[in-house]
Amino acid sequence: MYDFVVVGAGPAGSRFARRAAEAGREVLLLESGTVGKPLACSGHVSTDIWEYVDGDAPDRLRQNRVFGARFHVGGPDSAAYPFYKREPVSNVIDRVGLDRTLADLAEAAGADLREGHTVVSVDERDDRVAVEASLADGDTERFETRMVAGCDGPTSRVRRSLDLPEPGELLHGVLAFDEESDAGDYVDVHLTAPTFFAWRIPRGDAGVEYGLAAPPSEDVSAGFDRLTDAYGATTDHRCSGAIPVGPPASTTSDRGFLIGDAAAQTKPFTGGGILYGMRAADIAAAAIDPRDPATLADYESGWREELATEIRLGKAIRRCYSLPEPVQRVGLRALSGEIGVHMDEPSSFFSASNLRSLFSRGDPPE
Repeated sequence: MYDFVVVGAGPAGSRFARRAAEAGREVLLLESGTVGKPLACSGHVSTDIWEYVDGDAPDRLRQNRVFGARFHVGGPDSAAYPFYKREPVSNVIDRVGLDRTLADLAEAAGADLREGHTVVSVDERDDRVAVEASLADGDTERFETRMVAGCDGPTSRVRRSLDLPEPGELLHGVLAFDEESDAGDYVDVHLTAPTFFAWRIPRGDAGVEYGLAAPPSEDVSAGFDRLTDAYGATTDHRCSGAIPVGPPASTTSDRGFLIGDAAAQTKPFTGGGILYGMRAADIAAAAIDPRDPATLADYESGWREELATEIRLGKAIRRCYSLPEPVQRVGLRALSGEIGVHMDEPSSFFSASNLRSLFSRGDPPE
């Protein structure tokens, strides 16, 4: 019997599998298809990502360094309000390569990775969990484990099988790529999508990423067309997916727990969840003893304590996306310039480095 069956080999699942295996647990990591594919997420991440990989990963995965963002209340020709640092704020990475790297690290630590295993049922019992997976050839495999970790994304089958509550909201996101090389220093953020935003990210030789997210009641495809038309961009096939915002009231059951997008451990103001999910994965690996279901409560309280302030402040930032345009312009004009904030931590707005930047603004770097 396994100690943990981890469903989903994205960043959160692979990180938990690695850390649990390093702690001596017997871990099975199941991925429905091929790790990292199909691509459905942006690759714009904070520089903290390199703390979770080893060796030459930065050289292999980094596509561009980003020093700031230009915010627009309208389209590309509207006034731009730059926020920047003198050193890189974030990196643009090969997102598929990141997933593969993290899964390889989990395997190297001793986790049993099996691709092409789509979990179709999760049966939680008093002393174990039975997990059944469908294979590409139509066969099925059945596994028994002391606990199951649902790391299978925003529409998590594990979450529904365990009868855990849904995230507060699911946004609809779409992105695509233009092959034209662009190693620019800034991403462009357009506050033109209802309750959320659209974006343009320079990815160096890998091209340019365009994206937009909004509630599913909105015509996201039409909004995306307006964005790319305004830039005169020619994009390839689109990637589309759900973005969970707002963690559910509970992320644990008797012998199961959720990590990452399945638990809506995401930034409410961007929808990104790579770093939050991996931080929660580390907490889960340290807190949960597969032979003691009572330790699930330690994970539940631990990850909420770790991320609660950032998620709460992130919700406040997102509310600003729906302010009247004149108010948005005034706020952006007042706050734009050099910053000292961390892109994953809204609480850093109140840090000494950011307050110093607010009161000693210089000209943006060339």
